[in-house]
Amino acid sequence: MLKSLTIENYALIDSLSIEFDTGFSVITGETGAGKSIILGALSLILGQRADARQIKQGESKCTIEGVFDISSYGLEPLFQEMDWIHDGDECILRRELWSGGKSRAFVNDSPVYLNDLKELGDRLIDIHSQHRSLALQDNLFQLSVVDALADTGKERREYGMAYESFRAAEKALNEARTRSRESKEEEDYLRFQLDALQEASLQEGEQEQLEEELKTITHAEEIKSGLYEAVSLLGGEGLNGESLLRSAADALRRVQRFFPKAEELAQRVDAAYIDVKDVREEAARHFEGVEFDPARQQWVEERLSTLYGLQKKHSLHTTEELITLRDDLSERLRKIDSLDEQLEALEKVANEKRSEMLAKAKGLSEKRRAAAPAIEKQLIERLDYVKMPNTRFKIEYEAKKEPDTTGMDAVRFIFSANKNVPMQPVAEIASGGEISRLMLCLKAMIAGATALPTIIFDEIDTGTSGEVADRVGAIMKEMSGEMQVIGISHLPQIASKGHVHFVVYKEELTDGVATRIKRLDPAERVTEIARMLSGAEVTSEAIENARVMLSGS
Repeated sequence: MLKSLTIENYALIDSLSIEFDTGFSVITGETGAGKSIILGALSLILGQRADARQIKQGESKCTIEGVFDISSYGLEPLFQEMDWIHDGDECILRRELWSGGKSRAFVNDSPVYLNDLKELGDRLIDIHSQHRSLALQDNLFQLSVVDALADTGKERREYGMAYESFRAAEKALNEARTRSRESKEEEDYLRFQLDALQEASLQEGEQEQLEEELKTITHAEEIKSGLYEAVSLLGGEGLNGESLLRSAADALRRVQRFFPKAEELAQRVDAAYIDVKDVREEAARHFEGVEFDPARQQWVEERLSTLYGLQKKHSLHTTEELITLRDDLSERLRKIDSLDEQLEALEKVANEKRSEMLAKAKGLSEKRRAAAPAIEKQLIERLDYVKMPNTRFKIEYEAKKEPDTTGMDAVRFIFSANKNVPMQPVAEIASGGEISRLMLCLKAMIAGATALPTIIFDEIDTGTSGEVADRVGAIMKEMSGEMQVIGISHLPQIASKGHVHFVVYKEELTDGVATRIKRLDPAERVTEIARMLSGAEVTSEAIENARVMLSGS
């Protein structure tokens, strides 16, 4: 419930604080006194959009703060989800607006997003005005009324989970179908690419080897000439490298008797001789192996041209990258080949999920339809109480072509308030006053069926008077046994039913006017209701009538 509301520098309010009680509180005041201003300020802490023009003229900032008792609302999961502080009993909502357009919202002093504040506000207070009565003409609202009165919460949750599960399966299936269609369209092109790569019989390291071989073939004469010269210098006829090294070794051994270190030097020359001999023999073998082969050269050039062509075609640089591409294409085609199996499996899952969803939808529909007679009967009885004795009311159901988030049911309220007038949809036949009383009776029924926290009726009694207004007030008072009810009204019949009575008024100040609110004591309350009965001049008869009204309430 709403425990208190504090407003600073909002519209005509400089500073205002209200302490609320349980039960039925009424707020009255002359037209233009500021009742709607207070309600507008309250709406801000419930997540409504702000406008810097709402700040009191001449001030740079306004603040609205509401304190709520949430001990019995079961809001801890929401607070945990939002990572807000939760003490289990009390919650403070605060909104700050600056003249520059900046706005901030807080829950228990933690900054929050406006959408999150609105989500919490929707669970704390239901503000009902004449404008909100028009919601009764909306079929989705009508369905929500049926669900509240039929107590379908469990079935709605189960259906909602089944519906989301089906939609997820359906989405996966549709995405797979799209991938399959797109993949099938490119399958031929992928196979053409893969065939060309597989036909090339790519081998790792092949390109480097061929490029090296091509260099050798194209420079065969230069290579043979160099190798021949090296072989001749190292071991040919006449003076050569090998004979010089043997002579050097012999010279060192002749002096090793006199110079022992010469032996080591001779051994090192012997080793060099062996290395030079090996080089000469290997060079001679290479000389014999290097041949200019035009046919081989043509084959190597054509092979390299194939590799280079594939690299250019695919914007790659190495044979290894081509091999990776070939393997990737092969894997993609393998997946395309398996798409039919995947689609079959996904279709099976989607069909199973749809069957589960439809079964839950059927159970939900059955509970809604079973509750209809009792809802119709109770509403007709309540409407008779508020002086609509000839009302006929029925809930019509129609199966939707496809399920949505609410199930398979399309609901329509049909209604007639007069004899011999056929029932028609509420939106087409009910007057404003009739819709207000319809909505009030439905709200009273919902209050008895669910644990609504607080409801504020903003002049829902407009268009009523006399005994009808008295009975409207009685319904509000009855509702306050289940929840906190706050009623803003111009009618004394309703004001007299309240447990607590506030009056809103304007106070003249030296620099303008300010909106004030006061909690009335019993004597002041008699005077206020008498004013509402007689107008500006409060007569003794009005005073007496006010006392009678209050004693009868």
